[in-house]
Amino acid sequence: MSTQPKGSKYGTHRVISPKGVLPQPADKIDNNMDVLYDNEILIDVQTLNIDSASFTQIEEQAGGDKAKIAEIMLGIVEKQGKHRNPVTGSGGMLLGTVEKIGDALKGKIDLKEGDKIATLVSLSLTPLRIDKIKDIRPDIDQVDIDGKAILFESGIYAKIPSDLPETLALSALDVAGAPAQTAKLVKPGDTVLIIGAGGKSGMLCCYEAKKRAGVTGKVIGLCHSPKSTERLKKLGFCDYVFAADATQPVAIYEEIEKLTKGKLCDVCINNVNIENTEMTSILCTKDDGVVYFFSMATSFTKAALGAEGVGKDVTMIVGNGYTKGHAEITLQELRECKELRDIFTELYA
Repeated sequence: MSTQPKGSKYGTHRVISPKGVLPQPADKIDNNMDVLYDNEILIDVQTLNIDSASFTQIEEQAGGDKAKIAEIMLGIVEKQGKHRNPVTGSGGMLLGTVEKIGDALKGKIDLKEGDKIATLVSLSLTPLRIDKIKDIRPDIDQVDIDGKAILFESGIYAKIPSDLPETLALSALDVAGAPAQTAKLVKPGDTVLIIGAGGKSGMLCCYEAKKRAGVTGKVIGLCHSPKSTERLKKLGFCDYVFAADATQPVAIYEEIEKLTKGKLCDVCINNVNIENTEMTSILCTKDDGVVYFFSMATSFTKAALGAEGVGKDVTMIVGNGYTKGHAEITLQELRECKELRDIFTELYA
């Protein structure tokens, strides 16, 4: 019989305040790693992959100073017992090694102690203890640490594949929900707009969108900088690529109207990490079309009231970072497309 305390499937036993809520919205959770509940997995953490919106905000707050970034991150975890950015509300994910498996899970999951995994649930709900911040890589939003974390029974994960470098796999898995949702949403013949197309999730989505839309479809990539625009053009996934400010809906709408001969887009995938891009997504999508907000900077209020205000009947989907098979779909993209793997290796591995 197990001597470990019994835990809740969703981790509510770790919630300190307010009582009765789940770990993600909780203000504070218990990050004591000396006690392992019977349905928890203890992870020896190697790298935190902070989500793009969160890292961008922290980096701006710190004025780009790495020591200040470390101080802010340590403060977040000390106060909350997890890494949930108080401004963006978002977290990220982690890479680590399974150190211990709770008695109630042994033999019921496909993990063993010593396996290297990436957690596919947000750091905004993951009990985390940071003992030391070893390195900060702002260009790829990754932070190497000494520390521990807890994965709850309901938590999803992916084993790090042996055929891909760890940091490459981690970077792709961090945004796995976006290309996998794209695969579900895009149909042959669709016209698809990808906003934030030159970024990590954007490039994966462009590849997946072109694969699903096929030769009769059209994929349009909207990038932020000349550098990302040129990069995306070279990859060749899009039928048309342009650079513009995604917070300027009218100008972009006029461009999309020209490109689509007034028909607009069947699907819009928003991957940006800044605020105020909701109306660009909505205006560029035709009535009865679909807008998928993968961006953690999305405001439900701005999207809902904005669509109403311009009389747009579009289906808007909140970017759930999880969909069935998302890890497999995303890693397979890197395996089957050399150009994508090469650019990811250059930028993130």
